Amino acid sequence: MAQTQFALDSLDFDATVALATKVAPHIDILEIGTPCIKHNGIKLLETLRAKFPNNKILVDLKTADAGFYEAEPFFKAGADIVTVLGTSDIGTIKGVIDVANKYGKKAQVDLINVADKKARTLEVIKIGAHIIGIHTGLDQQAAGQTPFSDLATIVALNTGAEISVAGGVKSATTQQVKDAGATIIVAGAAIYGAADPAAAAAEITSIAHGGAASAGGIKKFLPWIIGAAVLVLLFTLLGPKKEAVEQAAEAVPAAASEIVAPAVEATEAAATEAAAAVEAAPAAVEAAGAAAGDAVSTAVDAAKAEEAAK
Repeated sequence: MAQTQFALDSLDFDATVALATKVAPHIDILEIGTPCIKHNGIKLLETLRAKFPNNKILVDLKTADAGFYEAEPFFKAGADIVTVLGTSDIGTIKGVIDVANKYGKKAQVDLINVADKKARTLEVIKIGAHIIGIHTGLDQQAAGQTPFSDLATIVALNTGAEISVAGGVKSATTQQVKDAGATIIVAGAAIYGAADPAAAAAEITSIAHGGAASAGGIKKFLPWIIGAAVLVLLFTLLGPKKEAVEQAAEAVPAAASEIVAPAVEATEAAATEAAAAVEAAPAAVEAAGAAAGDAVSTAVDAAKAEEAAK
């Protein structure tokens, strides 16, 4: 499962809070983008931290110098993740990592504009970087660049660090980014530019989290399963009536098809729950199946005899 992150890039304080309010329930990490944090300052972080205690918050400082000194106030104010530029001096990067560790939080090294991403990643992993950020910037996106080649390079290193991917991600590419190895998937315009930002965020998160049905979802099919069994028993009790049994024989497969198809699509956990429910009444299921089979066979034999007699 990958986490989802939403980049808040507006310069308007109130508009940013309003948008975060819509999207927060459907996203894992709220990101205060670089233009947004530069314009609105630490007060915005404090406001979002108070309003959304259940979300992680990333402050995209893109620190270039004085790592420990610059990042500490934001960790104090409630940031869970702070970014530092991978192009910065190794001492600057270490400063952000050190202060993150001091507060039990995380430092993300942003590889935007890093020439040798493989070498820099290995360097910052040695000093404890928690997250490697593969970031195709807006200007780079406009030039047609995508994050996939860089993502493949970093994933191949198998460092054990989390890998964040940002740069034009939308619902249509979320699965591709996840399958390629991202553990944090960042979306911006795909959410804030949507007619319904909350729905767009929910869709991306559903894909990132796996899109799996809940284990309890199969429960809604149990009444239909029971109903099908009762239907078979009722027709069995009516005796070998040709018309009734033929109708039952046609109805049960159709009903079974409607029930089984959704169940097959359920998650493994849901299937386990369903199996447990069926196991609770094996005798009834076997009796119903045997009775239905006998009834159909008897009815067919009777029909053949009746035709022969004519």
